Amino acid sequence: MKVNPSSCLCPVLLCLCFLERGYEASHHGQAKIISRSHNATHNHNQTKDGETEVHHRPKRGWIWNQFFVLEEHIGPDAQYVGKLHSNSDKGDGSVRYILSGEGAGSIFIINEVTGDIHATKSLDREKKSHYVLHAQAIDLNTNKPLEPESEFIIKVQDINDNAPKFPDGPFVTSVPEMSEIGTSVFQVTATDADDPTYGNSARVVYSVLHGQPYFSVDPKSGIIRTALADMDREAREHYSVVIQAKDMAGQVGGLSGSTTVNITLTDVNDNPPKFPQKNYQVFVPESAQVGKPVGKIKANDEDIGINAEIKYSILNPEGAGMFSISTDKDTREGVITLRKVLNYEKKKHYSLHIAAENTHLDPHLSYLGSFKDDATLKITVGDVDEPPVFSMDYYIMEVYENAKVGTEVGAVTARDPDSKNSPVRYFIERREDKEVYFDIESISGVIRTTQLLDREDTPWHNITVMATEEDNPSLQSHVPVTVQVLDVNDNPPMINTEDEIIICESTRAGQASPITTITAVDKDDFANGKGFSFSFPGGVPANPNFTIKDNEDSTASIIARRRRFHRLTQELYELPVVVWDDGEPVLSSTSTLVLRVCSCQRGTRLKICQGEAFLSSAGLSTGALIAILLCVLILLAIVILFITLRRSKKEPLIISEEDIRENVVTYDDEGGGEEDTEAFDIIALRNPAAAEELKFRRDVRPECIRPRSSRRPARGHHSPSSLDIDEEMDIGEFIKQRVAEADQDTSVPPYDSLQTYAYEGQGSPAGSISSLGSTGAHSELDYNSMDDWGPKFEKIAELYGEETLSDYCAAVTLQL
Repeated sequence: MKVNPSSCLCPVLLCLCFLERGYEASHHGQAKIISRSHNATHNHNQTKDGETEVHHRPKRGWIWNQFFVLEEHIGPDAQYVGKLHSNSDKGDGSVRYILSGEGAGSIFIINEVTGDIHATKSLDREKKSHYVLHAQAIDLNTNKPLEPESEFIIKVQDINDNAPKFPDGPFVTSVPEMSEIGTSVFQVTATDADDPTYGNSARVVYSVLHGQPYFSVDPKSGIIRTALADMDREAREHYSVVIQAKDMAGQVGGLSGSTTVNITLTDVNDNPPKFPQKNYQVFVPESAQVGKPVGKIKANDEDIGINAEIKYSILNPEGAGMFSISTDKDTREGVITLRKVLNYEKKKHYSLHIAAENTHLDPHLSYLGSFKDDATLKITVGDVDEPPVFSMDYYIMEVYENAKVGTEVGAVTARDPDSKNSPVRYFIERREDKEVYFDIESISGVIRTTQLLDREDTPWHNITVMATEEDNPSLQSHVPVTVQVLDVNDNPPMINTEDEIIICESTRAGQASPITTITAVDKDDFANGKGFSFSFPGGVPANPNFTIKDNEDSTASIIARRRRFHRLTQELYELPVVVWDDGEPVLSSTSTLVLRVCSCQRGTRLKICQGEAFLSSAGLSTGALIAILLCVLILLAIVILFITLRRSKKEPLIISEEDIRENVVTYDDEGGGEEDTEAFDIIALRNPAAAEELKFRRDVRPECIRPRSSRRPARGHHSPSSLDIDEEMDIGEFIKQRVAEADQDTSVPPYDSLQTYAYEGQGSPAGSISSLGSTGAHSELDYNSMDDWGPKFEKIAELYGEETLSDYCAAVTLQL
């Protein structure tokens, strides 16, 4: 491949060529072609006469390295990139150059004859920094490649078209107040999209635009540091510093960007607490309660947070003995609390020396002095009319039980603590739910009994005594008084006789094991009966069956004297036993023990009768079984009684008309044919007046009197006594009347009644096929001859052979 003599020989020289020659438009001057072959070398030898002799060696093939093109080209013409040339090209136009790869044909175009490459578009290095293309030379005559396809790169050369940026700004940071000069605060970093390997386009330097003289920034690293000593947060807390980043190493024409750094001075303990004044006064009444606050004092600290925490203390012992001081965490006030009761009559004034100091100190700031301040608080005790004060906080008194009424138990004393020493009066607080056993003398305070006391009932009594001033009864004080009732020996010992004593038939006289061991109980205190003694009653003959042995430990053993016991001979034995205590006075009682003889089970140590063994194993006593059996019998009796009553109860065959609404009467007999029509005569509906007069029982056939010898009137004529039926009568009005009567009738039962009336109307041209109204209609037939038909037709003759319709006793009342 042929090398342009005016071209540069290396990438560094290429850069210098671009800068020095100003990107001349010459094809030879713009070519970025580097040939390389195994024997390709260029030797430039200078002859003596000043001529340069160039020696050429034969080249084999072509190998391309790279071309350069400037980004952001805005000229009217396409930007020249370089030239492709093959050694086989003789300049006769027989060689065709072909360009392919990234951007070929769109961004980069080539002159197929000369091999010149131009960029037709403005390129941005920050979007794409290089393009990979392929070059090929083809013989137009043979259409065969003269050179193998070679790959080369067109690199986009950077220009300074991007300003530095702070992607994370603005920033917020802090630095302690009172920091030394040069203390690192924060580091900012700007980014520049330009090529950092080419020129100074991406070389950034930092400077402070706003924030001097308090802060400075390192031009290269971007570290912000304090530039002023002893900056005080209490004077100014917040600073806004503007940092600029400029490329081209800060030279004129470089691009710049800025950001804001908000710096806050954090607090350090550089201010001691200060009392606003040195002397304070407070008034405290002598009635103030111990443990309650009586005053407050506050020292101010300009610091914040833990640096402003203050601890208060009382320096003088006199004040510290009567008062204490603590810090309120919310308000940082010193709260003064009373430790002892104040007494105006003894001391009227107190002086407290109070100190306030910080709890968190910074040793680096010790040179600022002491972080402590003090003040004096004078407390004036106010005189208050106080209630009486008892000589003791509580009283314990004693009295013997059964002491006579009015016996003195003890006395309480109280006095007026004020200087006037008002007389005191005493009272016992009464409660309605408690019985009164004591009373107190209002002047002396002596407590006396009002009833006989029983230690076994109530061994302790708690009462409350109230003391008031005679001049001011509203001032009261209370004291608890406990009265202990002392014991006297007033209860005899008793033997427990509830448990049944069993004697086995196998018991022998004088055997080692006793029948039973008895004990006694005494309600009195042990001091009045520590031990018990047992014996048989005096004046009674010796018991032939048993003897008693006093064990001298408050127990006694019952021992058999009889050789053998027989349950059939005697089952129960009663044994009287006397027990007495050793109190003062000695008291005794006689109890009767019941001993039962039974056949004990063999092989067991328990004394259980065989007859009760089954019940004992089942866990049921004889009384429980009797109760269960009684319950079963009662249940059986109830069941038998209920069944008997059900069987003996007879239901009535006839139900009254008043109960027809809630009862249904069932008849199992067959219908009577046309005889049933007697109970449903439509005439009753059509003639309400007649129906009102004729009210008969439904379950009894009405007795109608009719002359048997009479005959019906002639066909087509009415009897003078017959009932004329008005066919034009308003049945609707009749139904309304019935409804109104049912609603207003007060004699009906207090349950709902439903009465239904139905009328199908009149005027049908077909007439009616019902036989209900046949008795009331005029018939053209003569039915008198039915009297001669015999007994079978007697009923029909009665229906159709009556003289008049009024002889019928049929009335229909539909009532539910």
